Amino acid sequence: MIPKRLTYGDTIGVVSPSHVAERERYWPMLEGLRKLGFHVKEGKNLYRDTYGYLASEQERADDINAMVQDDKVRMILFGGGEGGNEVLPLLDYAAIAQHPKIFLSYSDGTSILNAIYTRTGLETYYGQTPGIFSAIQPYDEAQFRAHFLEGGVTRLTPNSPWITLTEGVGHGTLLGGYLGNLALMAGSAYLPLQDCRYILFLEDHERFSPIARVSALIAHLEQGGLCDRVAGLLFGHYSSPVNPWLLERLRRFGQRHQVPVAYCDDFGHGDNHAILPIGRRASLDTTGSGCLAFQDEDSHD
Repeated sequence: MIPKRLTYGDTIGVVSPSHVAERERYWPMLEGLRKLGFHVKEGKNLYRDTYGYLASEQERADDINAMVQDDKVRMILFGGGEGGNEVLPLLDYAAIAQHPKIFLSYSDGTSILNAIYTRTGLETYYGQTPGIFSAIQPYDEAQFRAHFLEGGVTRLTPNSPWITLTEGVGHGTLLGGYLGNLALMAGSAYLPLQDCRYILFLEDHERFSPIARVSALIAHLEQGGLCDRVAGLLFGHYSSPVNPWLLERLRRFGQRHQVPVAYCDDFGHGDNHAILPIGRRASLDTTGSGCLAFQDEDSHD
């Protein structure tokens, strides 16, 4: 299920399931969205800190559910932090399926994006956060316009050199996000193992996870069975320069599972924020310079 594209003048709903938003910090983000040609609706509980570190689970879920029910809201945008998985049992998945709209986030938003796709079949979008709209960069803006205004995106447009770790071509459903979040939810009721093949995209960052933790999280995914269904892996920005130990760990993954694996700086907690459609059929080809191709959204429901 594919949500309708945006048109200029549409309303974007901004919520914060993973951190307490600060008005002074959010003001330039919301202004950036308005300068792009959109109206902005703030969640009722966007700035609440009921628990001191977050609004309550119910308050955060209420904001998302209210945006879902508001027919004027065409996109629901939220950033990262911690604790987004707490709202998963409180989301109205039936309403989300009945009122499909664009969900866009990254980092801790991984949990919500993948749960919505798994529970409803609605394609969701990983890679951008309200923070980038304070002073959006040309590559990020081009990604936003291509996916949500123009449509017809059939591949990830690179903005960095790709590093091939294992060669090959893989086909499957695109799934992934921030490594820690995906590892937490894989195999749960919100991301059950399905009898299909996946093109997995993952990202993490050295300021959050040393290489040993990255390796342990990948091992957790392997031991839980998800990686038995992986047909290819693309890993996003981790450090600059890229850490050679990460590359070696990814190479071992590709060799063990006999799937294509590549590293790039096109998405993640870096300078580039490419958008990856969770739930889209995709192909990862690492036999040349590297390519992640998407099935045209107009060719399937």
